[in-house]
Amino acid sequence: MPSVSEAPFIANRDRTLTMPYRSPVSEFRFLLDKVVGFPAVQETDRYAEATDEIVSAVLSEASRMCDEKLSPLQREGDLHPAVLENGRMRTSPGFAEGYRAVAEGGWVAIAADPEQGGMGLPMAVTTAVNEMMAGACLSLQLNPLMTQGQIDALENHASEELRALYLPKLISGEWSGTMNLTEPQAGSDVGALTTKAEPNGDGSYAITGQKIYISWGDNDFTENVCHLVLARLPDAVPGTKGISLFIVPKLIPDENGTPGVANSLKVVGVEHKMGLHGSPTCVMSYEGATGWLVGEPNDGMRAMFTMMNNARLGVGGQGIGAAEGAYQHALAYAMERKQGKSPEGTIVGHADVRRMLATMKAEILAARSIALSCGVAIDMGRATGEAEWTARAAFLTPIAKAFGTDTGCAVSDLGVQVHGGMGYIEETGAAQFFRDVRVTAIYEGTNGIQAMDMVGRKLADGGEAACRLLDEIEASAEAARGALPDLASAVWEAAESLRETTEWLAEQPAPARFGGAVAYLRAFARVLGGHFHLRAALAEPEGAHARLGRFYIESLLPEHSGLLAQVRAGSDPLMAISPDDLAA
Repeated sequence: MPSVSEAPFIANRDRTLTMPYRSPVSEFRFLLDKVVGFPAVQETDRYAEATDEIVSAVLSEASRMCDEKLSPLQREGDLHPAVLENGRMRTSPGFAEGYRAVAEGGWVAIAADPEQGGMGLPMAVTTAVNEMMAGACLSLQLNPLMTQGQIDALENHASEELRALYLPKLISGEWSGTMNLTEPQAGSDVGALTTKAEPNGDGSYAITGQKIYISWGDNDFTENVCHLVLARLPDAVPGTKGISLFIVPKLIPDENGTPGVANSLKVVGVEHKMGLHGSPTCVMSYEGATGWLVGEPNDGMRAMFTMMNNARLGVGGQGIGAAEGAYQHALAYAMERKQGKSPEGTIVGHADVRRMLATMKAEILAARSIALSCGVAIDMGRATGEAEWTARAAFLTPIAKAFGTDTGCAVSDLGVQVHGGMGYIEETGAAQFFRDVRVTAIYEGTNGIQAMDMVGRKLADGGEAACRLLDEIEASAEAARGALPDLASAVWEAAESLRETTEWLAEQPAPARFGGAVAYLRAFARVLGGHFHLRAALAEPEGAHARLGRFYIESLLPEHSGLLAQVRAGSDPLMAISPDDLAA
C-alpha cells in the first residue's frame, strides 16, 4: 500500500497532476525595500510615480494572474506540447487564454514607453513580474519575454515609422515578437551566418535563409508574429561587422497596422526538446520574405545586443522562477511525506532534507537579489544618465543570467532529490522543473559565453566597475560589524580576496583569462550572494532571513575560495590537456 503522502501521486497516474504555485510577493517587497537599493530608483524624477503603493499593487495584481491563470498551465504544456499541423501551429490547451490574461493585464511590456501604451515602470519591477510568470508557467512566459526584448530593440534603434507601426501592437500583446540569430552551420558563432538581405528598391529587403531554435516562432493566439532577423547585405564584410538587423512580419501590415498578405516565410519544423514542451521552438525558413532595416546597415549586432541584454536578464529570471517553483514543490512534499523518525514526523526533519531545502532557499535569495540589483542598475542608468550605473548594469548582466540559470538547474535538481524515488517518476512533476529550466543555461548565450564576456569585455576597464561594486560590498560589511560581527567579517574577507583576484585577472592577456572565466563569474556571484544575505539579515536580525543568511555565509560562501584558486590557475593547465589526452 502506498503511504499517505504518496497516494496523491499514485492517484494521478492519469497524468493530470496540477502544480500549484504561489508568487513570492512579500519576498520581492522585502528585497526591493531593504536589500537591493530600489528606494534610490523611486527617488529619481523618471520613476517618481513608482511609489510603494503602486509597486505593491502591481506585484499583487501580477501575482493573482500568475497563480490563478498561468500556474494551472504548467503541466498542460508539458503533457500536451505545441504541434505543427498542416503548416499551422496548435498551442497547448489553455495557452491562448493564459496569454490573453498576460496581454490584457498589460504584463507584456510594463517597462515600455507610456506614449506607446506601456506602463513605463522600472526594470526592477519588470524583473520581479517576469520571474513570477516564469515560476508559474515557464513555457508560456517565454513568449512575452521575447516580445519585451523586441520592444526594447525597436525603441532604441528603429526608425520613427517602424516604431509607430510596430510598437503599439507589440506592447498591447496583439502581436508577438521573436529574435532570429542562430543558423544550423553557425551555432553561437553568429558571424558565420549566411542569411541574405537583398534590396527590393522600395526601402524593403528580401530576406532569404534558415534560422533554428526560434522560441515561439509561431502561435495561434496573436494576430501577427514579428521576427527580428540577422542577415547580411550584398557586399557586406565577413563576420559580425557585416551583419544587419531586419524586422520581418509573418503577415505584412498596411499603413494602419492591419495585418494583410502572408509573408514568404514559414515554420518548417518544431524541435523535439528535453523540456519546455509548451513553447514551440521553430526552424524558420525565409524565402525572399519582405523585411525592413532596423538601425543602420551593418550595425545589426549592436541593435540585436539591446534585445539580447534585455533577454539575458529575463532568462536569469526564468532560472530563478523555475527554482522557486521547484522549491515550493519540494517543500510541500517534504512537509507531508512520512518516512523514518524525525521531530516533525515528516522528512523535513531529516538533516539532509533540511540541508537541501535550506540550500535551495538560500540560493534563490542570492540569485534573485542579483537579478533585482541588475534591474536597479539599469533603472538608475536610464534615470540619471550616469556612466557608472550603466557600467554596473553591464557588469551584473552576465552574472544575473549565468548564476540565475545555474541556480535554476541546481535547485530543480535538488527538488528531484528531495522527492527521492518519487522525484524520478514523471507523475509527481518534480522532474519537469529540471527538464524545462535546463536550456536556460544554454540559450541567449551559454553560461560559458557569459563568463568569457565578463572576464573579457567587462574587465576591459581594468576592473573599475568590478572594484566599485566590491567597494560597496566592503563598506556594507564594515557597517554590519557591530550587529553581526562574524558574518560581516566573512563577507568583507571574501570581497577582499575577490578584489585581489580581480586586479590580478585584469592584468592578464584576455585569452589567458578564459580558462578560469566560469569560476570567476561564480565566485563573484557567491560574494554578491553573501553581501545580499548579510543585508537581509541586518534588516530582519531576529527572523528567518537572519538564520538563512548565517547558513549561506557559513556553508555556501566559502566555495568562493576554491573558485578563486581555479581562476588563478589560468588557462595553461587546461590547454596543456591535448585532444589526444581527452580521447585516451
